[in-house]
Amino acid sequence: MRGPAVRSFVVAAGGTGGHVFPAEALAAELAARGERVVLMTDARSGALMEKGGTRFEGMDRFILPGAGLAGRGARRAAAGALALARGTIQARQLLATLNPAAVVGFGGYPSVPPILAARLLPAARRPVVVLHEQNAVLGRANRFLSRGADLLALVFEDTARIPEGVATEVVGNPVRPALRALAGQGFLSPAAGAPFHLLVLGGSLGARVFADVVPEAIARLAPGHRARLRVTQQCRAEDLERTRDAYAAAGVAAELAPFFPDVAALYRNAHLVISRAGASSVAELACAGRPAILVPLPGAIDDHQSANARAMAASGAAEVMLQAGNQSGNPDGFTPAALASALTARLEDPTRLIPAAAAAAGLARPDAAALLADRVQALAHSHTTR
Repeated sequence: MRGPAVRSFVVAAGGTGGHVFPAEALAAELAARGERVVLMTDARSGALMEKGGTRFEGMDRFILPGAGLAGRGARRAAAGALALARGTIQARQLLATLNPAAVVGFGGYPSVPPILAARLLPAARRPVVVLHEQNAVLGRANRFLSRGADLLALVFEDTARIPEGVATEVVGNPVRPALRALAGQGFLSPAAGAPFHLLVLGGSLGARVFADVVPEAIARLAPGHRARLRVTQQCRAEDLERTRDAYAAAGVAAELAPFFPDVAALYRNAHLVISRAGASSVAELACAGRPAILVPLPGAIDDHQSANARAMAASGAAEVMLQAGNQSGNPDGFTPAALASALTARLEDPTRLIPAAAAAAGLARPDAAALLADRVQALAHSHTTR
């Protein structure tokens, strides 16, 4: 059976926002250029996309079985292998019908079945395969898939654990259009005595530790400092009530929600951001040009968030505080006392935020989505004209 007259571009992504958001940015860029874009993901990721406002509007979506490449325990590993096989078979059937020009994977286990399926197609109908790695350490899924890729696109020049012989190119991390528009808008530190806007983001899955530590740290501040603070904090639904009560007891104005639909506006108004150090969080901070205190997720695979945070800290854009369970970095750790000290220093001398904001802005790659789209289209064109 012949494929469609207009060949599509398949985007394979799922898992956390760190994988999904750059996929959404590339999809939007390709669609704006008139390309047909198709999303392949898994059921869990598809539900999270809808909940989190990432809809890939106007694009076909296919939900595939998928699971990790390995599991803890023989039973879980066997179930994962079976789901991976089922997802790959289903993806191959879809790709045979779609006849795509390229398949672009963004890491995470939901990207594995479509990429494997692309390799199983007959050589004459095999699409270009491009992988994008968002973190400073090549993730397990991309490591598994990279040797057969036409290109591995990177955010960091010195990304670790790349196998020998893999073609790479640094393009940056695509961010969604609303966040990309923040690039170059500048930063104004708060005047003495003026309101100080603190934005606390826990990543696409939320962060309970922020509900534990941040309100207690703020309660330790001098009354005059607390009066200036305007806090916007992402909280898990189950943590909302206790976090709201903690801020009320401290006399601090706080807006709390599990999800904020217009995160670009929050970045625009923020003077300081407390955040995880996932790939999308780091890229968004750079585009927004906002100083940050980064708290890498302990136990993350390959400790990639610590590597991301160190890259930001090395430029002067962020201070790194490590949560219990993380093995390297700031010896003070992410505790109420340490955070209160860090906040006090910035409240007493807001001008210290200015060089950090400039350093963050210097890391921005607002053209990343366009660069990646250029490379994907060029590879697809050269592949079809061989």
